[in-house]
Amino acid sequence: MEYANLGRSGLTISRLVLGTDNFGTQTTEEEAFAIMDRAHELGINVIDTSNVYGWRFGEGLTEQIIGRWLATGGGRRDKTVLATKLYGRMAEWPNNSGLSALHIRRACEDSLRRLGTDHIDLYQPHHIDRSVPWEEIWEAMEILKAQGKIVYVGSSNHPAWHIAGGQEIAARRGHLGLVSEQTVYNLLERTAELEVLPACRHYGVGMMPWSPLDAGLLGGILRKERENRLGAPLPGAGMAPHRSRRMVKLDRHRAEIQAYEDLCAELGEDPADVAMAWLLGRPGVTAPIIGPRTTAQLDAAVRAFKVTLDDATLARLDEIFPGPGPAPEAYAW
Repeated sequence: MEYANLGRSGLTISRLVLGTDNFGTQTTEEEAFAIMDRAHELGINVIDTSNVYGWRFGEGLTEQIIGRWLATGGGRRDKTVLATKLYGRMAEWPNNSGLSALHIRRACEDSLRRLGTDHIDLYQPHHIDRSVPWEEIWEAMEILKAQGKIVYVGSSNHPAWHIAGGQEIAARRGHLGLVSEQTVYNLLERTAELEVLPACRHYGVGMMPWSPLDAGLLGGILRKERENRLGAPLPGAGMAPHRSRRMVKLDRHRAEIQAYEDLCAELGEDPADVAMAWLLGRPGVTAPIIGPRTTAQLDAAVRAFKVTLDDATLARLDEIFPGPGPAPEAYAW
């Protein structure tokens, strides 16, 4: 496993982050325990979750699963950089969603209880809240830090202007500010290169991309489609007229994805490994978030570290999946 500092902080994290949004839905608790144990064996030290994961309204099911795993001992808590998120509605009554100081306090206390720990290593707003000023957010986070309930603050799904605003206000308050940002970023979704990634690099914010394989579209889906033609259909297939968004996106980008899989076949590499290797090599990217449903998928993810992409291959990937370019050159003279 490779390691890096998270942004400009002194926190050392593995260059893969274990995402847990499948725990309690597609992955049983027993398998989730096995995946987390295997992650530690592979050297992955960051487990990322959210209070809404598990997708049972108000329950925080995934946090509860992680809490029960941590409670089994064996140094699991000490070995884990524990990250969770807040924003989503957790109850019907007012002040049970968003980023008000009141909800930040309540959400943190509830996550601590579900996770069975006395502190969260990385606490992250899951989305921006346009109704709450950064001054209120930072004051609430500073109090939680002073109480020893959180250590670092990150963000998720924040636009570049919001990251910049948050960092400038944090600096005026003498605060470290954000140390990380989670955003969708992969070969198919390169919008982050326009402004979010440059903002993160400028402010020393570590980038932790989610959906590195774009819900499997970069994982050899056309090859699997051919292999399944005479067998069971792929998940999401045969749902017309209410087809899954993934299948709609596949149809829209079928030519590019086919060219990509052909290139991977030339290289003798698995498409998933190439996609991950490309992301690991992007300037400003600290650690992609992987969301394995099984231990076998987790083991497969680490193979990306063995893939080397030369300049010619990187150029061909840019031809297949051209990025937007930086702002403002991408849209101005």
